[in-house]
Amino acid sequence: MKKLYIKAIAALLLGGSAVSCGDDFLDSKLYDGFDINEGLTSVNRVHYALNGCYDRLFRYYFAGNYATSFGDIGSDITYWNQQTNHFTDIYRFTPTADDTYLYYIWNYGYKVCDNSARVIEAGEALLDKVEGDELKDLQMYLAEAHALRAYGHFYLVNVFGHQVKVNGQDFSNTPGIVVIDKHIPENTQVSRSTVGDAYTAIINDLDESIRLFDLAGKTQGSKVYFTPAAVYGLRSRVKLYLEDFQGSINDAKDALTAGRNPQLAYTPESYAALYDGGGSNTESFFYLAITSMDNWSANSCGTLWSSYSYGPNGYLQSLMADTDVRASIWSWSADSYGDIYFDSGKFSAFTYGNPAVGTNYLINAPEMYLNQAEGYLRQATPDIASAQNALLVVAKRNTAITSVADLPSTADDLMKFIQDERARELFQEGHRLWDLRRWDITANLYATGDWDEIKYMINGFKVSDCVYPIPNDEINAGFGVKQNEGWFNTFPE
Repeated sequence: MKKLYIKAIAALLLGGSAVSCGDDFLDSKLYDGFDINEGLTSVNRVHYALNGCYDRLFRYYFAGNYATSFGDIGSDITYWNQQTNHFTDIYRFTPTADDTYLYYIWNYGYKVCDNSARVIEAGEALLDKVEGDELKDLQMYLAEAHALRAYGHFYLVNVFGHQVKVNGQDFSNTPGIVVIDKHIPENTQVSRSTVGDAYTAIINDLDESIRLFDLAGKTQGSKVYFTPAAVYGLRSRVKLYLEDFQGSINDAKDALTAGRNPQLAYTPESYAALYDGGGSNTESFFYLAITSMDNWSANSCGTLWSSYSYGPNGYLQSLMADTDVRASIWSWSADSYGDIYFDSGKFSAFTYGNPAVGTNYLINAPEMYLNQAEGYLRQATPDIASAQNALLVVAKRNTAITSVADLPSTADDLMKFIQDERARELFQEGHRLWDLRRWDITANLYATGDWDEIKYMINGFKVSDCVYPIPNDEINAGFGVKQNEGWFNTFPE
């Protein structure tokens, strides 16, 4: 396959990238670098290589910004003040197959998947050669590698494939992605799997990750690495997309249990404290190790959601009650030219006062309650009481809501509330576009006017039909990846 994309990094300076995160993230430095083609012949080398996989995930090209932000930018709850040109074609639903953001999401998503596959292959070859503590370490590293590969595949298939399930309709047989079950050598002919096959691979990796964590009986002790709580949380999300509602409920509960049931914040002060920078969010199970020393600066999510023009639009603001503590981190400022900018919200890093320091919280406890609420409601026999009880845990962020009596009591009204609650709670975490697609929502998009206006350039667009193009550079490389046929017809004119 083309050299730019699905290949291992021949001289992977593991942990020795432009971001060197020290002891609180990737604990290998430049002097630990080695040529990965010499072989991952020890548990220590597998560990270094695993850190390289995290580095690829951490990059702003993938989870550090582009792949995460994508799901909110192209949705009905975001506003662009038109002062910069970042993400504008995604926001306006006018992408091309040469789009920069699609290019890098494809590129770095496959770096995560392929490098993780190399770690898995090498680690499995060592399993019968080590014992004791070294074996436990190896099992733990393999558990993380399987979770990383699942995360990479999940975002790739969402961006470049059709939504797997759309309100009961099954699109499993539509074209998916190239699934990396083993390392793909450079210049190899490949083909795309179906969306369903991609999801099967994702679930298999997450199942194997849990099995290996159980065998290891340990984690690396930091939420910047995958843990059982994060793996259960990711699997709950994946099963929700698959409309395996009971499975999603079970995994959400297991995530909360493994994560020691963190208490949610219900006051403006405690909620704002979640976004002080570093690992301040005590509700999170998995986050990126962005700090005051190691961050993406102008390429950070904090910059995107402030001086690079994006923030909550008038529609989302209308969903947020004055009594909702989540509004405590929403504010706007004017620059010297009088242009108004959002002050970065969840990326505020209040202690540091620098949005670039705000980290990406990727898998969090509130989502687990929302997954349960939707799962209970959308089962073959809806369980309204259980849905209300799960929903209340998050909905109480609005201090006017104190009991299930304050929540809707009919299935239709409760589903609408859950949809709105996911918009309120998960804003800036990258879920909204995928939610709109899987619910089969006909959405209004591309908000214009002022921040507090509710006016759109695109009205009544069936988002579930939307399929994004695979980058032209990959298609033109000639290694077997075929374009999404007619993708341009799935976007509004």
